[in-house]
Amino acid sequence: MDDLYTLVNKVPSKKDFIDTTDFDQVEILDIIKTARVVRDYLKSGGVLDTLYHKNLAMLFEQKSTRTRVSFEVAMSELGGHALNLAPGAIQLGAHETIEDTAQVLGRMCDMIMARVDRHASVEALAKYADVPVLNGMSDYNHPTQEIGDMITILDHLPEGKKYNDIKVVFVGDCTQVCASLMMITTKMGMNFVHYGPENKWLSEDYQKIGRENIKKYGGSVTVTDNREVLKGADFIYTDVWYGLYDKETPKEVYMKDFYPTYQVNDDLMNATENPNCKFMHCLPANRNEEVTDSVMDGKNSICFDQAENRLTAQRGLVLHFGHAAQATLDYIKQKEGK
Repeated sequence: MDDLYTLVNKVPSKKDFIDTTDFDQVEILDIIKTARVVRDYLKSGGVLDTLYHKNLAMLFEQKSTRTRVSFEVAMSELGGHALNLAPGAIQLGAHETIEDTAQVLGRMCDMIMARVDRHASVEALAKYADVPVLNGMSDYNHPTQEIGDMITILDHLPEGKKYNDIKVVFVGDCTQVCASLMMITTKMGMNFVHYGPENKWLSEDYQKIGRENIKKYGGSVTVTDNREVLKGADFIYTDVWYGLYDKETPKEVYMKDFYPTYQVNDDLMNATENPNCKFMHCLPANRNEEVTDSVMDGKNSICFDQAENRLTAQRGLVLHFGHAAQATLDYIKQKEGK
């Protein structure tokens, strides 16, 4: 492994991962390819040290399980280090501005990942930091989730179908996860549906992004409360109805809007008329509210594969934005004798 670090090409230009709309389909597929190749190599017993002496600052304004663990493990597996900068652990929000924090971290670390309450915060970090900034979730979108979701969909493509033949139905509230799923599926030319009550539909601004994607890549975008749209779904996806933020509409209001019509239960899965339709959830889940135990723990549930693929995705992202993706792929190819 001694010569592996010398293979890494340090690229002087900086690009951030704030929104997948900033990337074309080829760039997204390149990140996904890196992630899947590295996953397979590590699972076969391979060892990588491509991010040796690389450091990732992880800023959190929210609690996190999958985002924190996946980024921290990814950096460790690849020879780097991740710093968990939780609320109250640094001066941000107390005596220091986000602009100053960005400049300081950019001089000490090679990348910054931020999970923030408001999208403007991650945009400010990207503006003032001299190193790549990765959006670990904001109130607007969740692009790292998008990569993990797309890896999971590609892992479970229905037999005989290409990825641009797929129908993905999101059931429930117009969360940032719903919006992000629309962004990435339409980027891949898939058929995306948001099935939910009219007062919880994706905004026109979000839908416009989807329509622009399908002009270029094909596929479709549908937003409706018509249950017929479930027919032929290859993937059913849902998210929590409440609880993402401290100050929001009470649980009782959300339950009235969504329950029982939009609960993902056996009846809803059967309405797809596809016995092989897979169930997805970004997690955490409020069991037996937006999804029943029978679906979440059923044979067609891939939500825990999806959770594991957050780690798969983060490996691809830190390698790509750490300017080590091609060196890693070349090294794996050499080791496998291809």
